Amino acid sequence: MRSSPRSPGPIADLLRPAILIAAALIALTTASLAIGSASLWGGDLGTGWLLAVSRFPRTAAALLAGAGLAVAGTVVQQAVQNRLVEPSLTGTTESAMLGLIAITLIAPGMSIGWKAALAAVAALAGTGGFLMLARRVPMQDPLLLPIVGLIYGGILSAMAIWLAWNADLMQLLGAWRLGEFSGIVQGRYELLWIIAALSLLLYTLADRLTLLGLGETQARSLGLNYTQTRLLALAVMSLIASLVTVTVGALPFVGLVAPNLISRWRGDNLRANLPFIAAGGGGLVLAADIAGRLIRYPYEIPAATVFSVFGAAIFLWLLHSVPARSHG
Repeated sequence: MRSSPRSPGPIADLLRPAILIAAALIALTTASLAIGSASLWGGDLGTGWLLAVSRFPRTAAALLAGAGLAVAGTVVQQAVQNRLVEPSLTGTTESAMLGLIAITLIAPGMSIGWKAALAAVAALAGTGGFLMLARRVPMQDPLLLPIVGLIYGGILSAMAIWLAWNADLMQLLGAWRLGEFSGIVQGRYELLWIIAALSLLLYTLADRLTLLGLGETQARSLGLNYTQTRLLALAVMSLIASLVTVTVGALPFVGLVAPNLISRWRGDNLRANLPFIAAGGGGLVLAADIAGRLIRYPYEIPAATVFSVFGAAIFLWLLHSVPARSHG
């Protein structure tokens, strides 16, 4: 009697996508280290010096920023039970910019570390304002919340522009509003390594974040300290968003695209998906940065501009698919 073939098993199911994503990240990293306006091999600059001072910091910054924003987007989606929101659709990024402008006006000589910390406080306050608005939005229609977030973020952005205009800080605000990596060199990106530690912290909270996504009533009935978990998760998310904003600028749609694509591919197991979400976000941002270097070589298009085109298309696709899924 012929035996039936055995299923691959959970380990193989985990290893295959992990190997696929790892191979993609290695290929993107290799391409990022090799591509640039300065020749890596035949120029006046030494290969080792160019890699250490410019190419590696830029590559690492793109991977860390993308991974952090992807994980931050997952946190926001769990906190409000809506997959169509992310830090740039909750006023978090705009609030961080407002905080940075205020800090620049009050204490322009403050270190970048303290600026990031105070910007995180402003980002958390702005996210709190969005959460208060979210409580008044009917959850039956998932399309309303991202629209409210767009309006809320637009108001905060207008306030930031008004302050920057009156204080002659428009050039500085422009750098924060447009994420790009051309200015990233050794000594100007190291704060982003904090994102790796924060992402690990969120991974340890993955089971609590899953309960958080069930809503307050069900989460409390299962023994979760809902308020404490939500505050901790949003505080970590705000710090990640502020670190990215102060270092490389805003990168919209990253926290929306990566979690949704991974969940469509692998399902809703948050603990199993978080490493893939982080890797996917980092890889997508790095791919956008590489594309920005190649489209008009040797000139560059900011990674945020490239990713916004891709992210907006994915956002529209998600908006189109939500009604069909909700009524199916």
